[in-house]
Amino acid sequence: MHGATSVAAQVPQAAEIIARARALMPALAARSREGRRRRQIPDQTIADMQNAGLFRVLQPRRWGGYEMDLHSFYEVELALARGDMSTAWIYGVAGVHPWFMALLDDQAAQEVWGRDNSVLICSSLMPAGKAAAVPGGFRLSGRWKYASGCAHCDWALLGAMATVSDSACEGRIFLLPRTQYQRIDSWEVSGLEATGSWDIVVDDVFVPAYRCQSMRDNFLLRGPGQAINTSTLYRLPFGQIFVRGISTAALGALQGMLDALVDYGKTRRTRAGGRAAENPFVQLVCAETAAAIEEMKGTLHRNFRNLHAYAEARQTPPLAERLQYKFQSTAVTERATILAARMFKATGAAGLSGALPFGGVLADLMAGRQHISNQYEYVGSSWGAVMLGAENKDFMV
Repeated sequence: MHGATSVAAQVPQAAEIIARARALMPALAARSREGRRRRQIPDQTIADMQNAGLFRVLQPRRWGGYEMDLHSFYEVELALARGDMSTAWIYGVAGVHPWFMALLDDQAAQEVWGRDNSVLICSSLMPAGKAAAVPGGFRLSGRWKYASGCAHCDWALLGAMATVSDSACEGRIFLLPRTQYQRIDSWEVSGLEATGSWDIVVDDVFVPAYRCQSMRDNFLLRGPGQAINTSTLYRLPFGQIFVRGISTAALGALQGMLDALVDYGKTRRTRAGGRAAENPFVQLVCAETAAAIEEMKGTLHRNFRNLHAYAEARQTPPLAERLQYKFQSTAVTERATILAARMFKATGAAGLSGALPFGGVLADLMAGRQHISNQYEYVGSSWGAVMLGAENKDFMV
């Protein structure tokens, strides 16, 4: 941790870190096709993000991080997505993990960042594994899908159902070093190709108790690391931060697609000679998309203003609000895919060209919509059921 001192002493202002992210947008857009072909974002992109300090936004200051608020984090993600959604997707996942590390026992952080506080962590949090309690920790096995960006990471967070007694199981998240798992390149997909969301396999390894956290504790806003990481930043609901990390890339990508359509539409002429800029249908979809983006960004920031206020008051946000906020997060990708499809249609046959971004962005948005946290119908039904008197069963809120 001693090597973190000089970095922590140079914490930038939020406006500066957001400006750094925006400065990367042209390079990310230029590398987008390469990332699709290679099925992972270039190493140079990760290096650029590291050099800009982007992965430090939510990292504890005592580990060289910036401990910025969630508004700053999501503004960075929005900017990255305007250049390339796959890059922003990885950031929205891996960039949240330094925040989660603040909840764990500090011994875990010592192991991850003790020699290098820029080390990255990937994840696959669906409880696809099985764990059994043993003295001092758990034995863990399983195969997990969709570990986005895992080729760039030295640790992984993995979800599993853990047997803690003869009659009790609970969902837990386990932290493992690269030496304890195998990565398998299974990522052959039609969208978000550059996320490199490979499979991870674990074969009966021991995970000490200080390197795991129960989903129930996440839901209750508690973790042993809070004793030393005392910022109110680390008193927010994990589920809220994670799901917005998944949906915000879609919002930024939608803005990037709108930017491209506006630029393209100003000069495009159809084969019949008409100007796209004079087409009322093109004009309308531009206006509707811009208004929707502004509305959804406003909701994002309002919700996190409220969540930060609860944390500062040492209060737990009401369940009803948490369910509402999760649904509003999920609604982002639902609305983004619909608006993006309309914009794609507005480009005509010319929009099919691989030299233009429209088809690629639409495919990325459709792929992002498939994530469990972006399942509009499922999340909406869960919230509606609680409104109607059912018991909440979702700890990721």
